[in-house]
Parts: sequence; C-alpha cells; structure tokens
Amino acid sequence: MEIRNIAIIAHVDHGKTTLTDALLRQTGVAEEGVSMDSNALELERGITIYSKNAAIPYRDTKINIVDTPGHADFGSEVERVLRSIDSVLLVVDAQEGPMPQTRFVLKKSLELGIKPIVVINKIDKPAADPARTEEQVLELFMELGASDEQTNFPVVYTIGKQGIAKNKLTDESKDLTPLLETILAHVPASDPAKKTAPLRLQPFNLGYDNFLGRLAVARVYEGTLKNSDNVFVKKPNGETRSGKITKIFTFRGLRRVEVGTAEAGLPAEALAEAGDIVLIAGLPDIYIGETVTTDANTEPLPAIEVDPPTIALNFLVNNSPFAGREGKFVTSRQIRERLERELEINVGLRIDFAPERSANDSGPEGFKVSGRGELHIAILLEQMRREGYELQVSQPQVIFHEENGQKLEPFEETIVDIPSVYQGVIIERLGQRKFVMKDMKIHENQMRITFEGPTRGLLGYRSSFILDTKGDGILASRVIGFKPYAGEIKKRAVGSMISMTTGKALGYSLWNLQDRGVLYIVPATEVYEGMVIGNTSKGEEMSVNPTKNKNLTNVRSSSSDEALTLVPPFELTIERGLEVMAEDEYLEISPTSVRLRKQFLTEIDRSRAQRRE
Repeated sequence: MEIRNIAIIAHVDHGKTTLTDALLRQTGVAEEGVSMDSNALELERGITIYSKNAAIPYRDTKINIVDTPGHADFGSEVERVLRSIDSVLLVVDAQEGPMPQTRFVLKKSLELGIKPIVVINKIDKPAADPARTEEQVLELFMELGASDEQTNFPVVYTIGKQGIAKNKLTDESKDLTPLLETILAHVPASDPAKKTAPLRLQPFNLGYDNFLGRLAVARVYEGTLKNSDNVFVKKPNGETRSGKITKIFTFRGLRRVEVGTAEAGLPAEALAEAGDIVLIAGLPDIYIGETVTTDANTEPLPAIEVDPPTIALNFLVNNSPFAGREGKFVTSRQIRERLERELEINVGLRIDFAPERSANDSGPEGFKVSGRGELHIAILLEQMRREGYELQVSQPQVIFHEENGQKLEPFEETIVDIPSVYQGVIIERLGQRKFVMKDMKIHENQMRITFEGPTRGLLGYRSSFILDTKGDGILASRVIGFKPYAGEIKKRAVGSMISMTTGKALGYSLWNLQDRGVLYIVPATEVYEGMVIGNTSKGEEMSVNPTKNKNLTNVRSSSSDEALTLVPPFELTIERGLEVMAEDEYLEISPTSVRLRKQFLTEIDRSRAQRRE
C-alpha cells in the first residue's frame, strides 16, 4: 500500500478541522459527530490547540493527515509537523483571505521546499470572493520568495461544512473526491527503495500514557521498525544512547492500532515501514528532533528547531486568605510535578524550577514559566484548574534578549480588520503602544491595516480592542522575531479598586461603587482585604468597602427606597485577568474561582513596599 503524508495548515478559524472531519467521514473511518478536536477546551473554544494524527484509506493508498493549530501561540506545534510530511493543504477562508498565521505557516513550508496544495474554503459565505482570495494567495507566495514550481500550485474550492470540493467553481460536486484526487496527483508517495535501508525515524511530537509512559509520534524516513527492536537514539550533536521499542502503533482514522495485532477484522500489520507515521513507546527520555536507528553508525537527521518563548511569569503557591478552600492540589511539590508532566508534551514551554520568590520575601515560592503568548499560558492554567490545582500567577512579562550590547525584544506583525469608522481610534491606540502602520487596504467599508510593534504593546490590549470596535473588529498577530527595544510604553489608564475589608459584597455598596469604574464581582461574592474588585476610570488606586450596607431608619421617603440597578460586571476569566492585572498584583486561580489581588494585602504593607522601591 502506498503512503502519502500531508498536514493541514491555516489561520485560526479558516476551517482546517471541519475539512479533516469531512474527509474522515467520507472515507468511512469516522462516524457523524466525531471530531479531531476531542479535547474539552478545544470543543468549548472552537480552536485546535494540539496537533493530531489521523489516517484515511483511498484507492489503495493510506493518507496520513496531521491537523495543526491555527493560533500563533501554538506555532511551535506547526513547525515540528512540517518536517515530517510530504505536502500541505493550505486552507484559506474565501472571505477573509490570507491572515498572519497563513503567512507564518506558509513561510515555514516554502523554506522546507514543500509544494503546497491551496484549498479555498467557505466559498458559500455571502461575502466570499474566491478569485480575489486566490490572487492574494499568489501574491503572498511571490512575496515569500516561492520558487516557480511552488507558485504553480493546484487550487481546490471547498465547503468544509457540507463536505464538498470542486476543481472549478462552476463544477457540480457532491463530495470531497476532487480534493482526494488532487492529493494523489500532487503529493509524492513514499519511496519503496527506502524500506531496505537501515532504520531512521524522527519524533516530531510527544504524548504521555499512564501505562506506557512517554510516547513519541514519529515519521519513519528509512527502513522498517518491529516490536522489541533494540535501537540507538542519536541527538543532533551525535551523542548516542541505546533503548528498546516496547510498543508500536499506527493510525487508522482517529484510532491508534497496535502493530502486530489484528483489529475489527482488519489484517494485522507486522511492522512499520518507511514513509509511515507511527507512535512508539519504550524510550522514556526520547525528545523531538532526535534520530532513532538500528545502526550505531547512521548519521542523525537534521535537528528540528522550535522558536523560543516570548513571555514569562511566575507560578506561585496560593497564599491568599481563601487559599486551600477549593483546590485539591495546592502545594509547591504538587505544582512542580504537574509542570514537569506538562514539559513531557508541551515543547513550546520553558520552566525554570529554581524556586522563585514572590514580591514579599516571606511569601510563597514558585517557578518561572515561559511560553509563546498569553493564550498559550492561559490554556495551561485552565487545564490545571480543571484538574483541581490552585495557584496564583504574576503579571506576564516580555522576555528580553541582548546581542552585541543591544537590548532586543520580541516584535509582532498585527493585522486588524475593522469597519472604516474605527480606523482613527485603532491607529491612535496602537501608536501609543509603539506600533507602526505598514500597510492599509480598503474594501468597501472594511479596512485591513497591518502594524508592526513590540509584543509588550499587545499585552492587555485585546479586550480594549473589542470595546474600541464595539465587537466588529478582528485582530490577529504573529511573532516576527527580536528587534531593538522600542522604549517605554504607558498602557495602564485605569487603577485598581481594592477591598479594605473581608466579608460578603452587598448590592447597595456595589451600586454606589459602579459609578467609579468597572466592577469584577456581583453581590454576595466573598471578598478579602487586598482583593481587587474592579478598576477605577480615573486611573488611581482606591480602597473601598464593598460589604457596607444601607443605614436603616424608621423614616421613609420615595427617594430613599429607589430600586438598585446594577450594571453587569466585567467577569474575570484567566485570559482577562492576565490582561488587566497590574505589576504589583497576582491572579489567584482555583477550580471554581478567578480572583485578582494585590501582592501586599494591607495598605500599610503596600506603602512600605513602595518606600522600599
């Protein structure tokens, strides 16, 4: 059986997973309602977070498919996958056209010499313009320095939701056969001659199993692999160690099938051959980019590079007055063990396990965690809280580098799609955050503006962008590398509203406080001294008493008994908390609550800390 390997790449929400699900259903390896996005967080948010493997049979060919994330914060997942496949399906929304992550993943593909197949998806959208989108994709190919062979890409038009593909817009079609035929025609098959060479495989992703331990998802480049094979694991620098393969799995649909066992009436696969993508167990310290071989003299495959993290923050033991009420895992040792397990599979993460002290030297110890962006960190925190962990984190800070005595910081390309009436306020806001406008395109009443600026400028801006565009704007960004320090950015225009007492917040008190700014809590919320319950619009910190009740007398008047009308609060989520928190605050995260608090809870302690500075 021939083997073809493809990855599906695109910007977030352009329809990769929907298209993959339709291919799985059409080829009969998945039922209606089964999706590649099986993680609870992925289903809730409607985005792909982890790259996943599937395999479909079509005309005596096994097509291995890797579905990749579209969000820039999970770009490290995409980079690794591209090294292990033969071609990519570049999915582009027929209405939105190429977006920042489209550019990022396409650039990586072209650099590796891959010849993409362009899939223009969602052609049924009311504002879809497939011809304009195809032109924009061609411009992007040329801008990124694609070769003549790469720019001569095949184009397939699809409606992923309906499972329809067409070679021409005027064609009649009822399924995805044109797309499958295009894959067979343009994706090179694995070379049969490589099956006789000594084994060489390279992991591009990691997994974990409670029974099998660490797992590696790998591409077999040469030779064949059998259960119980004794192997050598080579690092890119040539350093070698030995190991033994205990289990091998290949993919059928979304299921993993153990090599050497027959399943559901299907013939048993005795070994994994060159060209296939496999899951292996038995090598507890295997890492991405290492070469596994049966011949100690074999040259290691080129290393797989992963872009470095851009932001860092401290994960600390929760020491607030409400600590330990809701969480099951609350100690430094438990948090450390959980982060060590995360490192097994999350290669975009860096963790310094040397104890980090909180701002208060007598406070809790924690660990410095570095990631690719706020969403990358927020997803990890959300998973931990769902597992029963309780902790607090400091404000995310950008990671600076120094080269030749010059201070460098990460820069991002940001594209905003907005109605033209909001262009003034968006240009002004991003200008204050050291962003420079690089390009502007107008299409009817919609504008697409491209900016370039420091990652620091985007931290905490997304919620403000939603308010500035009244929810009608789209903001997308990608890290473009490290550039010279852009100077000081003054961002925080609001101050914190801090509770000065412990107790239950009352509606009467919140009714009086809501005119001073935006509240984060509702009546009957338990508060403690030093907890941040809202922000002040004048930009100054203010200590308030949210537990104060109305003074009751036996004198009645129509004005004193007026109804209390409370504005709905700005409900804190992990992402919102990471955006709005100040440098001297912690975000307290437990299985049922997200609270913002000052590092020093009492006003006296805060004053002392300021004097020390």
